[in-house]
Amino acid sequence: MEIGKKITNLRKKNGLSQEELAEKVGVARQTISKWELGETSPDLKQSKELSKIFNVSLDELVDNDIKNVLVEKTSNTEKLAGLILKLIKFMVVFIIVLPIVLITLRIIFKNIHEHNAGRLMNISIKCNLHNETYGYEFNYYETTGEIKEAGGDGYLVNITGANKYSDAYQSLDVIDAYVKNNGGTCTRTNPKQAEDK
Repeated sequence: MEIGKKITNLRKKNGLSQEELAEKVGVARQTISKWELGETSPDLKQSKELSKIFNVSLDELVDNDIKNVLVEKTSNTEKLAGLILKLIKFMVVFIIVLPIVLITLRIIFKNIHEHNAGRLMNISIKCNLHNETYGYEFNYYETTGEIKEAGGDGYLVNITGANKYSDAYQSLDVIDAYVKNNGGTCTRTNPKQAEDK
């Protein structure tokens, strides 16, 4: 609806004549008539005064339909909020599920590695050096020789540097060679399958 028709309707609804409205706005009666005929339009100051007199908003006075704008803004805000909630849910699930997946994969790969590495075996070495007896024991995988656990006299490993090796037989050879080069002797037990712990 044009502003002129809106002014006419609101003036009549409020029971005002053109003269009475002109007096309240501070303009001539002819100005009100020109507005209502659509020949001219009120300026911003006059429009504010009309909105006060008719007790309507400026948007309603000029028939500016802001409902669609508000609905669209509300809809966009709701869409954004929904997207943020989905992202938060995804992050929470990711934070909870990722460690479980990683732990599961680690267990699976460890089992595959141990299966491919063969049975867990046990071998030990006893050495006599400078009238002292030293012992060391290795738990290792049969196929690869990879040491799972090792322990015994720290002196023997420290002086030989055998703890640098990941292969049980390499470590045994290093200990054996060092002791023999320094006038000692070593004996190894035969490898046997380690007991399950």
